[in-house]
Amino acid sequence: MTVTPGDLDAAIASVTDSLREASGRDWTAAPGTGELNAWRTAEHLGDCLISYAGLLIARPSAPRFVCFEAVADQAATPSELLEFVTVGGGILGATLRTLAPDVRAYHPSGRADLEGFAGMGCVEVLVHGEDMARGLDVTLDPPRDVCARVLARMFPEVDTTGVDPWRVLRWATDRTELPGRSSRAGWQWRGAPLGE
Repeated sequence: MTVTPGDLDAAIASVTDSLREASGRDWTAAPGTGELNAWRTAEHLGDCLISYAGLLIARPSAPRFVCFEAVADQAATPSELLEFVTVGGGILGATLRTLAPDVRAYHPSGRADLEGFAGMGCVEVLVHGEDMARGLDVTLDPPRDVCARVLARMFPEVDTTGVDPWRVLRWATDRTELPGRSSRAGWQWRGAPLGE
């Protein structure tokens, strides 16, 4: 199963459509990821997606991230933050669609190929979207086929048999518990191609 830029588009649309329901709320008062509020989590997500595109374009010779940070305007509304996420995803998606299929770039989880970066983008969008949704009292309902492909590529060690792939993805990223399965604290995805 292959994770594609189309999967990234679908993940972003799913998350932004759901979070738009809460665009009238105060995102600075709602929890997000870890110590970040929902506003800062959305900003982090936009930056992350743009940074992945930057890694693929720059392909630094040393194992490092590109030296920039994309930030939202401090006066950005929740709707404008969702626009920032959509733009970040669009930049990453366009980069994935235009590069040669053999391009590889640095990530701490392994020199990732295009599918790995598409998968990382999907995980970022879905799990940070879930973090914001919980804090804003919104329910995400992402496409299960996207979740299944992302799990197969990014978490090949995870057994998905008989369980909703969205629930498994949340468990794989330590957002929920699954009966009979141990905690995934300290989880890591696989950026490098599966054959390596």
